[in-house]
Amino acid sequence: MDIPNSITLKIQGNKMLVSGPKGTLEKHFDSKKLEVVVEGSKVEVKPKQKLTRKMNAMASTIRAHLKNMFKGVTEGYEKKLSLVYAHFPITIEIKGKDVSIKNFFGEKTPRKTKIVGDTKVEVKGQDIVVTGSNKEEVAQSASNLVRVTKVNNRDARVFQDGIYYTK
Repeated sequence: MDIPNSITLKIQGNKMLVSGPKGTLEKHFDSKKLEVVVEGSKVEVKPKQKLTRKMNAMASTIRAHLKNMFKGVTEGYEKKLSLVYAHFPITIEIKGKDVSIKNFFGEKTPRKTKIVGDTKVEVKGQDIVVTGSNKEEVAQSASNLVRVTKVNNRDARVFQDGIYYTK
């Protein structure tokens, strides 16, 4: 697999460090079973043990993680969400890594969730944009926002308030 020009990849033991214009990402892998070799502008992931389906799957997983890390430090990842309410206007307050969703269904206590890692959350009216360089952290932060406003014990066809994915 080729390493893009604007990216540096370092292997230190069982740790992969990928640096680029949008930041630095770190990922651990099983160094007892896999070997990651960087030669010039190419990286190769090879199993140390006998080639089986399981070893091939582990090597392919590390390759996929590397591709995601390369894209994250060059382009970044973005999830777009939409805030939907019918009767009670919902407000979102972000303080550091904590998110409070106030007045959901007119509830007195705010619903709370966390932002994972170095992810940034921007709220513009009813649009929410979650951005960052780590694909897993961006997806988990967006999922936390959707999950905390899930409607329970009510008919979802009628009570459609909440946060939903738009892209």
